Order: sequence, then C-alpha cells, then structure tokens
Amino acid sequence: MLPVYQPHEQYIEFIKNQVKLLNESPLVTITDDDFELIKKFCLLDLSKVYDLTLGTYSVKGPEPRHPADLLRCCLLMLVTKTTSFTKWSLSLKRTPLFAVISGFDPGDTPGIGTFYDFVSRIWLTYSNNMSEHVKPKPAKVKKPKKGEKADDISKDTVESLVAAFSQMPAVSDEMLPFQLLLDIFKSVFVDRSRELDLLSDVEATCALACPSGYQGISVSSDGTPVKTAAFTRYKKVCDCADNGIHNCDCDRYYSQPDCDCGWDSSRETFFNGYHLYTYTACSSFHDLPLLPILNKASQHDSFSLVKSLNVFSNTYRDYMFSNILLDSAHDAMPIYRFLKANNLEPFIDLNPRNSGNTKYNDEFSLSPDCKPVCKKGLEMYDCGVDYKRGRRKYRCPLAKDGQVNCDGNCSDSNYGRCVYVYTKDNPRLFPPVARDSDRWKSIYKRRTSSERSNKREKVDYLLEAGRHRSSKLWYFRIFTIMMCQHLDAWDAELDCDIKTLLA
Repeated sequence: MLPVYQPHEQYIEFIKNQVKLLNESPLVTITDDDFELIKKFCLLDLSKVYDLTLGTYSVKGPEPRHPADLLRCCLLMLVTKTTSFTKWSLSLKRTPLFAVISGFDPGDTPGIGTFYDFVSRIWLTYSNNMSEHVKPKPAKVKKPKKGEKADDISKDTVESLVAAFSQMPAVSDEMLPFQLLLDIFKSVFVDRSRELDLLSDVEATCALACPSGYQGISVSSDGTPVKTAAFTRYKKVCDCADNGIHNCDCDRYYSQPDCDCGWDSSRETFFNGYHLYTYTACSSFHDLPLLPILNKASQHDSFSLVKSLNVFSNTYRDYMFSNILLDSAHDAMPIYRFLKANNLEPFIDLNPRNSGNTKYNDEFSLSPDCKPVCKKGLEMYDCGVDYKRGRRKYRCPLAKDGQVNCDGNCSDSNYGRCVYVYTKDNPRLFPPVARDSDRWKSIYKRRTSSERSNKREKVDYLLEAGRHRSSKLWYFRIFTIMMCQHLDAWDAELDCDIKTLLA
C-alpha cells in the first residue's frame, strides 16, 4: 500500500514526545552533543520526499516504511560515520536515540533488507549498473609524466564530443537511472540552500560576476579518483582457454562494468574504480556541491565535463549561472566555445602542454601570459578591454608622453604601435579577463572550492570506505554524502535553541 503523508511538524512532535520518554528512562542519558545532533535533523524538512517517491510504491501490499524516515536514517548513518547497512541496523537496535532521530519507535527499526529495498526503489532501472557486464577488454592506461594526468583511452577527441553534445536538445527526455535521487537532492537540499543564500555570498558574487556585469551563481567543476577495489574483477566468457589460447582479446564479464583502471596523479599510482566529476558552487562559503557524476576511472576531466554539462544544464535550468572555473586539464579550444554556447564564462588556467603556436598576426609573438611581444622582444602594455566590442588593447611599452624611444620602426605614430586582440578569434588565449590581472587572480582562487568539497566527501564522510559492487549503491552513497554537506551548512548558519523547541 502507499505510505501515509507526514508533514515536518509531525516529525518535530514525534521528537518532542520521544525525547521526553528517553529523559525519563534511567538507562538513557541525552548529552549536549546528542541535542546538537537532534537539532541538525530538526532543520531537515523531508516532506517533499513523499511526493517525489510516491510513484515508486504500489497501492497493494503491506504498509511500507515512510521514505522520508528511511532517507533521514541513511543520512544519520553517514553523520555517525557508519559505513555499512549491516552495522547500522544493529546500531539502531542498540541505541534508541538513533532510532528516534530517524523517525522510528525504539524497538521498531528497519532491517538490513529494508535499506537495500529503499535504494532499489529510488534507482530507476532494473540493472544495478549503467553499462552491461559483458564488454570488450579495455585498453591499458599509459603512465603519464610526473604531476600530469593520464590521457583518455577513448578514440574520441574533445572536438568530436563537443560537436555531438552541442546538437543535443536543451531538455532531454531520457531518464537517468539516478534521476529520482537527483530530483530529491535538488528540490530538498540545493533549493533550500539557495533560499538561505548559502550558494553564494555578497563579496564572492561581486568578485565572480562575469565581465558584462551579470551576477549569478558561479560554479567550479573537477574530477577526483574514487577507489572501489584493489583490482578489476572479471572472468572470461569464451572457450579460448580450452583451445590452448590463454591470452585472448575476447569479451570479459566484469563484476563492476562501470569501473576500470585509472591513474591517480596526486598519489602517482594506478587504481581501480570511478572518476568522480562534481560541480560545486564555488562562490559558496561552505563549498556546497551541486551535481556528482560517476565515470570510468580512465576518463579524462575534459571528457567528463562535456558529457555531464547537459545533465547539469537540464537539472538547473531554473538557476542563473555566470562563470565556470576549471583547471588546466580543461584547456582546449572546443571547450571554451562549448561553455560560451551554454552561457557560461570560462575561467581556465593555461596548460603548458598546449602552449603550441605563439605567433600572432604574422608580426608579433605571444608571451607565456598571452601578451603580444613586439619586435624588440618586449611585452606590450595592457591598456584595458572593451567589453562591448570584445577586444583588448595593447600599446608599445616604450611609448611615454607622446614619444617613442625605439628604433624598431613598428609604427610612424608618436603614440606607438597598438595591437588589438579579439576574444571571439581565440577565447583561449584572449579571455575577457586577462590571466595576469588582479581580477583574474581574485576570481580563479575560488576554483579550489572543488578540492575542498572533494576533501569533505572523501575524508570527512569516508566516501571510499563503502564496500559496494554496483553503481546503484555508489550513486546513493555520494548523493547522500552531498546531502549531508548541505545539512552541515544549514546547521552552521541557522540559530535554533533545540532545548526550547523540545520543551
């Protein structure tokens, strides 16, 4: 049968009554830390979860556990740093306060199977993974140079991917397996953080405003490795071994088909697992996440951006974004044009490996900072940018007070030679905000928001401690961890005297 609707006020009343009963028990002592935990979950209104998940329940059968209570219980499991449903189901039985905060009566808590059934209910496909188990043997990842990221093993190029995804409609009818999880995350957590002005602060919004003057939420995105196993587990499905061929290239059956071997540039080692690509509100004081995408470990950051941007745009089409801050792994001309077409002003650091051609206008070369260099070998003076025309002006560095003390014969004018560079000609080399400017430095320093968010997920919430063998459970784990990040921000910003509320 269908679950019964429970407003948030009903949960607060339940907490009041149960806390009074626990206080009267000589076997239970509620400390100040316990009240802080109660306060955090009293701030979490999960009444929208009922409407979002109602279509996944049948009108027949026994009365189910309420989806809001189960989700709240899973979040509490992460807050208490419990890493498995098996251990958590025992903790609920042994600790009455955990059961009460989750929304259950002590002694009437869900079993292990109930949690797995709940995860399957909000995963919108019968398969536990995004791809088939049987697939060709993947190519080996080549070890890169020290400090560099490995190249993608795919035969596609960034340019071909951009061309393919640029033709996709703004709103896709294709339903993702984790779409319901994403809807809950956005409508319950991200939207609430926006209402509380936690996705941006005043100083950051002004600093990160795009050059045209538009002020919106700025976002940064980056990838991080997620190790899920010590090695790739597979078995052969052919009979080559029976025929004496032991090193064939036939298809294999993989227990984790969405994972493969990748290179961790920070630890300088190979690993098996996922490449987690996340979008973060970089103007947020709390570095709040907006979207996680799990890719194969061998996938490059630039590929992950192109493949996930359509999902990000569709999810947050009612939001207004201005800038996107990316590291040098995304430094490719097709990406600049792709982001501009999606109304995002790209701020990307130059990749030294892409320095390539520094010749400009057949007369001038470019410095490492992408400034024109005159025939004397001097960087030209930056005279500012004209945003309306989309160009930046550079002037002879030896021109002063109407005189040019130079024998280079670059120009007959006393004003000196001027060079104009246009953003539309090469947005990679000539962005609207010069890379060596104070404004660029003020904006780009916020890009590390992605690293801080990844640290919270992997260190504070023990992301890699999960022992899952399916993308279904890994997506549930990363989404619930990000929900906890938003909940932590609410707890830090909102004042609430919980003892007075429960009196």
